[in-house]
Amino acid sequence: MPPSSLWEKLIDLLSATPLRRALVIGSLPMIWILAMNVAPIVEMVRISFLSSYPPTVGKQAVWTLASWRVFFGDPIYIYQFFRTLTFAMVVTGITLMITYPVAYYVAKVVRPERQLRFMLVLLVPFWVGEIVRTYAIMILLGNRGFINMLLIWLGIIDQPLSLIYSNFSVGFGVIYLTSLYMMMPLYAALERIPTSQLEAAADLGAGPLTRFWKIILPQSRSGISSGCVLVFLISIGIYATPVLLGGSRTTMFAETIAGFFMYAGDTWPIGAAFSGIMLVGAMVVCGIFMRLVGGKEGSILR
Repeated sequence: MPPSSLWEKLIDLLSATPLRRALVIGSLPMIWILAMNVAPIVEMVRISFLSSYPPTVGKQAVWTLASWRVFFGDPIYIYQFFRTLTFAMVVTGITLMITYPVAYYVAKVVRPERQLRFMLVLLVPFWVGEIVRTYAIMILLGNRGFINMLLIWLGIIDQPLSLIYSNFSVGFGVIYLTSLYMMMPLYAALERIPTSQLEAAADLGAGPLTRFWKIILPQSRSGISSGCVLVFLISIGIYATPVLLGGSRTTMFAETIAGFFMYAGDTWPIGAAFSGIMLVGAMVVCGIFMRLVGGKEGSILR
């Protein structure tokens, strides 16, 4: 039988019923999710319970909880973990406050035929990679950078400010790098709000704050929840920007995890255990946030 006939029979068999067609179509993304998302996490968890990894000749790895006890046995790791969580939450909140007015302006103030141009202008910095943009921030905040030179030229300061290698520079860099992930969901949510509702509320005597609190904010909560989750997850796991912009006092938990994987020996299981702890912590925070803001019931925006 020719191969083409076999393929035709296989396709006819798989598409014989709507259920089979649905299973075939759904299997492709499921295979992708299992292979690219679930499988690495399962392997990471498995490694975290081994006494040594990668495998070495003449050394037998055994199952142990020693790698997990490293985290709970040293207060510096616990402090670093919660400091990173706090940093990510603060960055997420500031990013929301900065990008919300911009998204609203583009979605509701700019004429529809000009919105695409505005979005392209906002997207231009994101056409280059993260490292290039981080170096641009280093140039901007450096001792002889634009900000310090401008302040000296205006006579506000006499000596350059130490803006780089600090919590400020790390936060500034992460906000700059993640602002797009906040703005796009916000813009999509705000753009869907009918202008007629705002006009009707204004005709009925509702002021700007009332319209914002009663109409705009509740109907944009889907964009708020999506954008905040994206920015939080990126902020908690970002690595290159804190390394380049931070100092010894701004070490993020992701840097600590990377350190365990950069050295030969039996530290990979510790890095895997710390990765699992960060994953669980991020999931808990996002779950609570989605319950409070993104849920259909019990939302704090209602």
